[in-house]
Amino acid sequence: MSKPTDRRDVLKLTGIGGVVFASSLLRGTLGCSSGSGSGDRAKEKGEPLPPSGTPRGADQDFFFLQISDTHWGFSGAMVNPEPTLELPAVVAAINASPAQPDFIVFTGDLTHNTDDVAERKKRMSEFMQIARGLSVPTLKFMPGEHDAAADGGAAFKELVGDLRWSFDYRGIHFVAIDNVSDPMAKVGDEQLAWLADDLAALDDEAPIVLFAHRPLWDLKPEWDWATPDGAAVVELLVPYHNVTVFFGHIHQELSHMTGHIPHHSARSTMFALPTPDTPGMRQPVPWDPANPNAGLGYRSIDATTTSGDYALTELPLPAEVTP
Repeated sequence: MSKPTDRRDVLKLTGIGGVVFASSLLRGTLGCSSGSGSGDRAKEKGEPLPPSGTPRGADQDFFFLQISDTHWGFSGAMVNPEPTLELPAVVAAINASPAQPDFIVFTGDLTHNTDDVAERKKRMSEFMQIARGLSVPTLKFMPGEHDAAADGGAAFKELVGDLRWSFDYRGIHFVAIDNVSDPMAKVGDEQLAWLADDLAALDDEAPIVLFAHRPLWDLKPEWDWATPDGAAVVELLVPYHNVTVFFGHIHQELSHMTGHIPHHSARSTMFALPTPDTPGMRQPVPWDPANPNAGLGYRSIDATTTSGDYALTELPLPAEVTP
């Protein structure tokens, strides 16, 4: 396999989930605004604000990877007869790439669900052992319902980390919420208050990326593709002009707008699910031995700060990532 020469060659090797360039998160916003927030992080930290007429956001371009729905511990020969191959192969492909992402975010369903507490912890420990083999210095994890619904996230908190988090990187604010550990899949009043407080330090032009496992709108509630109080999360995001939401759960690429806020889902590394317009019950897409990677893949997202437009390229999971 030839060595990649630039980031776009890297995408062909590394992509399960999404590859995101920071310039695409700026959305072409120019200048500064006093905004509707209660403060400004740059002011609080004593950092200079960008001059009027310059894009808000990253001080230089960077990219990160989104990997979603790895379902470690899954078994089902009709859906994926080789379930232990993909995740280690993806780790190897990323490590072999000369252009390394600044960080990687796993957006939930790290493991496949089980009622056996010991088995749940075993799967989570195995997943973490593989994921920590990544040479990327910063890894961020968030739960899916397969990881956290059965025990309220107890095993995840013990073996992986916090159910929610936020951080700033190169002028962009990243925040992850938990919409899976609640029995009803709600975000909940306490977490909504936490999110409001987290966002309050930002002005209304600040670039924000929010990660959620489930979609925040009623994509298909009868398939459990919804968050009961997702609209309350979106309402908190509406005052901010440069928000992007990334999620998993539905095992396919899909883009949706709630007002000015784009939402982008990622494919799974384990198995594909049918599109939302498919009638009847939700069932995994059967394994096709002639095309074993059908429905597994990634999205590259790139844009320039001058146009603010997203260039979305959907690429299939390449054969090179399967040993």
